[in-house]
Amino acid sequence: MNTERTLASLTFASDETEFFTPMPAGYTPGKTRYVVVFGTVMSGLGKGIFSSSLAKILQDKGLAVAPIKLEGYLNHDSGTLNPYRHGEVFVLDDGMECDMDLGTYERMLNQDLGRLNFSTSGQILSSVLEKERLGRYLGRDVQMIPHVTGEVKLRLRELAVAAQADVVFVEIGGTVGDVENAYFIEAVREMSYEEGPSNFCFVALTYIVEPDILGEQKSKPAQLNLKLLNAAGIHPHIIACRASATVSKKVREKIALFANVPMSRVFSMHDCDSVYVIPEMLRGAGIDAAVIELLGLADQVDVQAEERARKTWSDYINRFRSAAHPITIGIIGKYTSVRDSYASIIHALEHAGAATNAKVQLRWVDSSDLSEENVAERLKNLHGVIVPGGFGYRGVDGKLACIKYVRENGLPYLGLCYGMQIAVIEFARNVCGLAHAGSTEIEPDCPQPVIDLLPEQKKLEGLGGNMRLGGRDVRLTLGSAMARLCGSETIRMRFRHRYEVDPQYIRILEEHGLVFSGRSPDHPIMQVLELPADRHPFFMATQAHPELTSRPLHPQPMFVGLAQAALNYSGVRGDIPAPSTAASEGTRASSVVRTGGAPH
Repeated sequence: MNTERTLASLTFASDETEFFTPMPAGYTPGKTRYVVVFGTVMSGLGKGIFSSSLAKILQDKGLAVAPIKLEGYLNHDSGTLNPYRHGEVFVLDDGMECDMDLGTYERMLNQDLGRLNFSTSGQILSSVLEKERLGRYLGRDVQMIPHVTGEVKLRLRELAVAAQADVVFVEIGGTVGDVENAYFIEAVREMSYEEGPSNFCFVALTYIVEPDILGEQKSKPAQLNLKLLNAAGIHPHIIACRASATVSKKVREKIALFANVPMSRVFSMHDCDSVYVIPEMLRGAGIDAAVIELLGLADQVDVQAEERARKTWSDYINRFRSAAHPITIGIIGKYTSVRDSYASIIHALEHAGAATNAKVQLRWVDSSDLSEENVAERLKNLHGVIVPGGFGYRGVDGKLACIKYVRENGLPYLGLCYGMQIAVIEFARNVCGLAHAGSTEIEPDCPQPVIDLLPEQKKLEGLGGNMRLGGRDVRLTLGSAMARLCGSETIRMRFRHRYEVDPQYIRILEEHGLVFSGRSPDHPIMQVLELPADRHPFFMATQAHPELTSRPLHPQPMFVGLAQAALNYSGVRGDIPAPSTAASEGTRASSVVRTGGAPH
């Protein structure tokens, strides 16, 4: 059939037609290709890692790629999710609070993403109901098919237009058997019919079990879940097999036979020392060549660009693997039992280690177990400390004890968000003599609230919009350690918080030696603090979440500074890499057109 003409005429459902294919302005059917990644057996296997790795090797070939994560939960975004449920909340530059997989895409593709790259069932259904109230469905009874599935298709096509993408990567969260994912799967099935089969590539990520009692890999759970996918009308072109060890040829043969997929497209995605080696694993297995062939993109491949990109990426992997000097960084938090709660911090430290020739080892310390009596023992043999973000009062006393210890003993320190607020409280109490200094988040009637909601935020309290979210420019103090690290007068950072340093206490804090080296250009908001070099070798904190903008090829400057200070503390001397190596944010390509700023 003439796909373009047919789709152009069937953009709404009426009594005359059951087709419903809403099209955004500027969309040309067949111009953009789509790669859809499904999960089977169980969630948490690395769909985002696989999808972003595959997207990267297509990007290396000169193709424009754009990812989108579809989540089945009814939350509007990930902002209210407990880290124990879904890992860290990743914040995009435009303020969207999303799944941690978006961080994987940003790091792998070196792109700043936006709200068009993330969608939940809550967003989809809210949009459908709003359109129903506005009469957009011409009096039809609104149904899952075609209206809700039509909304999903519309979002995929809107991203394709906004990003001018050659290939859109669609990751469907959870697994094929989840009830909430059924309409996502149906939507991409419909869309592959509408766009034409040569414009879609389906990838199934499955899990190969290896029970200790049997001592061999078993593929039956994978087979049964692939059958569910087939029953939904999706026949995968590629199957990625997750396992702790390399998936055997025998198992891959069973999967290939059962799923009717060539052996060359059944890939072993086993555990490795870094997620950043997976792109080359995929390339070595010929998965990129298979996708190029399936989608008919051979004439768009830039071989020279790919060679340059491979060399640059390989250089990073070699630096990471050959790092010679071990340092141990302590993460002092209250979600330390779930490493995904601090995924971006882990990656940022890896990036910084590769930039400074440091082999970074982590020690997890639950702040709830820390006290002034045991802090010296618990922090023994560390070369640096990070107190990450968080909310609430649990573990605060342990963090206060930790920060006092590192400040008094010259142990390199980096505070992130809450880690800056607690540092201000500790300094106010133990250096400025404000014995009752605290935060109104922890103690609403605090007599000396050095941390409080700013007046403009208090006005928003009743509106439920008082979270400060997304990217903001930070003006740096010339001559400060922060400015030297960044090599510029401004840096763009991402924020996710409600409380700030109360302006009425800034003067007394500065008089006692605290330096606010980063400030908002437009508001009395302190965004970076540090102690001068004659008082501490490296004591720095920020109200932002700098870990969110660190990239393998552009490590975040504050983490590079911490890594180098930790090396110095361990006895390995060396200069902090030039700012051109530890590149600051704001220079990376974006895969979407911005759709509006974040709330203040």
